[in-house]
Amino acid sequence: MTPEGPEKKENGAKRDNAFVRAMKAVFVRDIKTKLVALGISVGMWLLAVGLGVSSVQYPDSVGFFEGFGRNIAAEFSSVFRGFVSVLDILLLFAIVYLAIYLLRKNNAAPIIKFFVITAVVCVVLSSTLLSFPVLGSIFGNGILLLIIVILIMYPQELRRMMWKLASRAENAAAYSADYDCTEEELREAVDDIVRAVLNMSKDHLGALIIITTQTVPKHILESGTELGAKLSQPLIECLFNTNANLHDGAVFIRGNKILAAGCFLTLSQNQTLPKELGTRHRAALGVTEQYNVLAIVVSEETGIISVARDGKLDRYYDAVMLTDVIEQVYGLKASGGGKPKKKRGRKLL
Repeated sequence: MTPEGPEKKENGAKRDNAFVRAMKAVFVRDIKTKLVALGISVGMWLLAVGLGVSSVQYPDSVGFFEGFGRNIAAEFSSVFRGFVSVLDILLLFAIVYLAIYLLRKNNAAPIIKFFVITAVVCVVLSSTLLSFPVLGSIFGNGILLLIIVILIMYPQELRRMMWKLASRAENAAAYSADYDCTEEELREAVDDIVRAVLNMSKDHLGALIIITTQTVPKHILESGTELGAKLSQPLIECLFNTNANLHDGAVFIRGNKILAAGCFLTLSQNQTLPKELGTRHRAALGVTEQYNVLAIVVSEETGIISVARDGKLDRYYDAVMLTDVIEQVYGLKASGGGKPKKKRGRKLL
């Protein structure tokens, strides 16, 4: 086998893993919400087109139900029109799903019913088949106004979503990221992180470590003290020593380098968090809600090791589990592979 053989095989496996993750994201994750959003989208599309909100119109001599059916049939009168109609439904589905996702994420699920009812009322009142002279003009852009209201209500959440999308594009290259160190040095860094976390857990020393594979926004690093120092177990423990000036903030690590220490993070506003979880846990969740990073938390009160990722928190990590998840982030192990079978972290969110 040529030297390029294993590398090509490995790259092919990574592409397959990326494809599998993409399929899971589309067809598995949050599938109930997606099905609800799809049902609402198809229903709204049929209602809007049937009532004549689209440009297709028929003379008054055509009955209501006949005109309703003709309007829908006209949208599939050709292959091109059918393709455009399907694309129209998919884009509407994306808008509805985004609205439902934002409302549920911010504990505003009751508003979803209001959102759907308002959208249906706007469609009905703006229809050309019913021809409301005044209300049709007022509510013609009602759905657009409703979407604008949601955007105004949740600008921070949309900003977080855009950051996560951007960071995911960078995270896709995590396996080939340039860490300015060899694989052996990267594995040594993983061991140093794990040993430091276990020691701090044993001594009940509170800690918050953020591991990233990408560029960290400048304003976050500037909130603490930028170091650019080579990572080591003693240095990590020293930074979180209660006598150190930087122990209250977060330490950012990329590769085998400590980028900064004492950084301040935005706390998660999730109201379902257990009361016993403190500021460090909320900061860990907050940063993983916004960026594609891994957050490791050591509780000062209990010494329990927790890991936050994608806005979800798992607790009760041990050395094996911690090594496994860090190696996954660094691309030293395929995602989902080598997870411990006997003992697993307890998921809170």
